Amino acid sequence: MITPGTPAPDFRLTDHFGRSVSLAQFRGTCNVLLLFYPLDWTPT
Repeated sequence: MITPGTPAPDFRLTDHFGRSVSLAQFRGTCNVLLLFYPLDWTPT
């Protein structure tokens, strides 16, 4: 678990256009919100 105030570790994901994006690209330039949600049309 990361404690409040600790920088998040770098990671790389694919965006909705299929491009690779890393957290390091945004570090120091803007805030980043990472959101996970169940797929549409699936029961939860």
